[in-house]
Amino acid sequence: MTGRLIAVVGPSGVGKDSVMAGMARAEPRLALVRRVITRAEDAGGEDFDGVDRATFDRMRDAGAFALWWAAHDLHYGIPVSVEKALASGQDCVANLSRGVLVQAQARFAHLQVISLVARPEVLAERLAERGRESRTQIAERLARAGSGLPAGIAAHEVDNSGALQDTVTTALARLYPVRA
Repeated sequence: MTGRLIAVVGPSGVGKDSVMAGMARAEPRLALVRRVITRAEDAGGEDFDGVDRATFDRMRDAGAFALWWAAHDLHYGIPVSVEKALASGQDCVANLSRGVLVQAQARFAHLQVISLVARPEVLAERLAERGRESRTQIAERLARAGSGLPAGIAAHEVDNSGALQDTVTTALARLYPVRA
């Protein structure tokens, strides 16, 4: 039995981490994947392992990541331990970059993608509230918000402009159409 890697993707501020946490709370078949990021652990947002760039590079070179990528002047890694969980039949949900989906699809036979979207004004408000980016950085992120998925990547699109619970319910219904 092989579990599915469920990639949650979408623009900055769309609520990927909140949706993933809600999905994991509501569905015992899901395990959250904890990313490694070259960001200080006290930066807020998701639960992650913060490392400096040199440590990240050593980890990458040693084969510690199943997937890794760079975005927004940071480096992100999905620990290779996810493969063991998937091999045991566990479905694992991870916050991925749209830019790494082709590599994820090549590496994980049972990849599923949840593509979160939200209205532009909702994204702008959420980015401003989290307080991690300057106005210029927020404008740049909003300009990239409409970026599509790579060719050949199928996804379940879910709107997260409204209530979080509605988004969680919709996403889980797409992944588990018949829930036991």
